Amino acid sequence: MPRPILATIDRRHLRHNLARLRQFTGDAKVWAVVKADAYGHGIERVFEALRSTEGFALLDLTEAERVRALGWRGPILLLEGCFEARDLELCSRLDLWHVVHCTEQIEMLAAHKSARQQRVFLKLNSGMNRLGFAPERYRAAWVRLQALPQVDDICHSTHFSDADGPPGIAAQMAVFDRITADLPGERCLSNSAAALRHVQSLQGRSDWVRPGVALYGGAPDHLASDAGAWDLRPAMSLHSRLVATQELRAGDTVGYGSTFAAEQPLRIGVVACGYADGYPRHAPTGTPVLVEGQRCRLLGRVSMDLITVDLSTAPQAGIGSEVTLWGQAAAGPCLPIDEVAAAAGTIGYELMCALAPRVPVQVLDDL
Repeated sequence: MPRPILATIDRRHLRHNLARLRQFTGDAKVWAVVKADAYGHGIERVFEALRSTEGFALLDLTEAERVRALGWRGPILLLEGCFEARDLELCSRLDLWHVVHCTEQIEMLAAHKSARQQRVFLKLNSGMNRLGFAPERYRAAWVRLQALPQVDDICHSTHFSDADGPPGIAAQMAVFDRITADLPGERCLSNSAAALRHVQSLQGRSDWVRPGVALYGGAPDHLASDAGAWDLRPAMSLHSRLVATQELRAGDTVGYGSTFAAEQPLRIGVVACGYADGYPRHAPTGTPVLVEGQRCRLLGRVSMDLITVDLSTAPQAGIGSEVTLWGQAAAGPCLPIDEVAAAAGTIGYELMCALAPRVPVQVLDDL
């Protein structure tokens, strides 16, 4: 039989999360962000569940071709724009919209020969200090684009650095409003954190929103709140089974480096999952794991193919018992991916994207 590890992608949860986000974003149109192969879920696996969106946003041209190959005829947005001039040829052929965040991209457009005008999203650096035109240069960039025959509509956009925490979005919104107040065109503002946490501040001010992690059931503001607080459901779950058990005596150690030593007699389970499957190697003793729906704790170091767990809270478990590394257990409980990630000193986004190719994936749907 195959090794007992399996990831499931639940399209029902994706549809629920998209509908839930629309409750926060009102009349704004939604970009479903599917960069990084839909945050590790697989573009082809999530497409049907997200196709009620107004557009798909991603990073690279190969992913844009995949979305078009699935039959999507609506908008596709390149979130970082074009990386070289020849990219514009594919933008014209596939009818892609793209971000313009630097002078070099404007020069590419000016030199581009095409009968199809380009729809661009001009990016303002309102404080993130990654991509975008500085406030004092933004209007000049807009004027230059407006004069180009290659350019159709220009949408104003920015990205919030602190929508998920106490600084909030007020300072960046003040910059955005000051610079774009009298300029025509749509606005594209909210990522997942802004869409969920700053509803009142953004009401009626954003024509487009671009949720990412929230679509997949991750909390964009963990530890401030969890996915359940927003009524988001995990799209990805990672399951395995116990393949062995051991009885430890006081003083016995577990795993490489003997980093865990039992203080008393202890029954442990060995799980078919390791860092080669995408489970975080740096997850420490105490990281939560569900065994037959019961919360247990990881013990010792994560190895390439195996982890060990304390079965004190699941005494009935034995070889073949279901283990949920994150997501929805068959027994009912949910282990949020963000909680596992936080224990490992990272974020749920990374775990989603790190799912290894060797892990088989099953799609769940009720249609």
